[in-house]
Amino acid sequence: MSDAWLVVVLVGGGTIAIKAIGPVLLGGRALPPRIASLIALLAPALLAALVAINTFGVGRSIEVDERMLGVAAACIAIWRRAPVLLVVVIAATVTAVARAIG
Repeated sequence: MSDAWLVVVLVGGGTIAIKAIGPVLLGGRALPPRIASLIALLAPALLAALVAINTFGVGRSIEVDERMLGVAAACIAIWRRAPVLLVVVIAATVTAVARAIG
């Protein structure tokens, strides 16, 4: 298993554990709103970190290349409320065209 998959498995397990702690400790009561909002933000924050690492990370250094253009295109498509499948296609197309040109 690669390091990336190990991190994904550990983060997934940690997320499940964090989500399970509330109901186990509180019984049938709901989580306090502050904690519930914090838990809701964990998955998007981790996804953003994985995207940033895979976009700009090369080994132990930072590299700006064609992948950045694909992510920028995806951000614009999301901002314009494009469907998820279209966002992926746009990002892949922009990255491929940039690599073909450069």
